[in-house]
Amino acid sequence: MLPVSLSRCRGARGAGTLVRVGVDDISPSMQNYLKVIWGLQEWSDAPVSNSAIAEAAGVRLSTVSDALRKLSDLELIGHVRYGAVTLTDDGREHAVSMIRRHRLLETFLVQMLGYEWDEVHDEADRLEHAVSDELIDRVDRVLGFPTRDPHGDPIPSADGRVHRPDAIVLAEASAPCRVRVERISDADNEMLQYFASRGLVVDAELDVLPGEPYSETVTVRVAGSEGPVSLGPAAAASVWASLL
Repeated sequence: MLPVSLSRCRGARGAGTLVRVGVDDISPSMQNYLKVIWGLQEWSDAPVSNSAIAEAAGVRLSTVSDALRKLSDLELIGHVRYGAVTLTDDGREHAVSMIRRHRLLETFLVQMLGYEWDEVHDEADRLEHAVSDELIDRVDRVLGFPTRDPHGDPIPSADGRVHRPDAIVLAEASAPCRVRVERISDADNEMLQYFASRGLVVDAELDVLPGEPYSETVTVRVAGSEGPVSLGPAAAASVWASLL
């Protein structure tokens, strides 16, 4: 189990009282915002902005601003007005705890209950707020301590360590080359279904083929399959791969 952190809760102007604020002491909404912030910076070096959070969470900017104020009061984020949003040490701990729950639940649903990889994200979103870290630790043991979820995202260890694979966005691969798929974004369920139908899944080996001049598509051939697959910008940006 991740240790409970101490955060300073400011209940009155100028006053501060040291209280225990564990991940289960904050609302599911606040848990989700921490997850969103983590997700935006996990695979990107771009600063996390209010607008990026609003887009990822599907809410208005004003709603995000209110949430960030609450998280800042709990000392779970660092945020300068009109500046980037960052997680504090406590905020990172809580975000990683929620990410661990989510990805282990997704893995459990696929491996033990027969769900497809495009069906598990929303289910895990609903379940993660209702389970304890003890239950999640038991799920981890039952699954054999997996290191990644069905989409290739790293599963944090019980002590909060996260190992991100050395991978690049497929769109950045210089053809011709061979790569191994390490991670596929689960943001679009229909895209996941399409990828699965073409054999483009985690651990698949791909030959990245030279494309047409001035074309934004990326053309690949999945090892063992017939014919190339052309991926548009959105699809190519959803796949992370390592060079072989």
